[in-house]
Amino acid sequence: MISLRPKVAELVFQLYGRVLHPELFEIRAQRAIERGTYSATIAITTAGHLVTWRKDGLTLTEVATSMTQPLPQKRRLLSHRIAGERSDRMECRGGACYQTCFQLETVQPEVFWGFQQELVEAGSKRGLLHRFESTGRVALGALSWIDVETRPRSLIVQAFHTFPDDMAIVKSQSVFDTP
Repeated sequence: MISLRPKVAELVFQLYGRVLHPELFEIRAQRAIERGTYSATIAITTAGHLVTWRKDGLTLTEVATSMTQPLPQKRRLLSHRIAGERSDRMECRGGACYQTCFQLETVQPEVFWGFQQELVEAGSKRGLLHRFESTGRVALGALSWIDVETRPRSLIVQAFHTFPDDMAIVKSQSVFDTP
């Protein structure tokens, strides 16, 4: 299990057609959702996030984590290093659809600290927010904020993870749609 937040250069974004056991991760905040015909569990982990979405026997699990995190290969549907910007889409059985876009952005310090403050303000009003301890290299620690929008036929998950040592921000948006 990862005990410290990984370096931003070690991050991967993956999708599985199965549940990943929560004991594989160090979970810092979590929320369960039931809406219409689907359910979901959203969690902030030390490396990023974990989203498990279920509908009519179909399970999709999205994870943003370190490439050194030991995860199964079985039923892994997508795997991309988090670098630059990337979008992907997957049609699933029963007409369900998964779409995601994510990006890694390195910014100037004043932009980074302003963005962190915006996340704290947004996180105090809604969503899941976790503040990590400082690594000692910089005074303030990393943040992770996940905002969730539920609709009768879709779940929209926006996640933001900051990495102060690298002045980097990982942003992702995923949509889980039902027909």
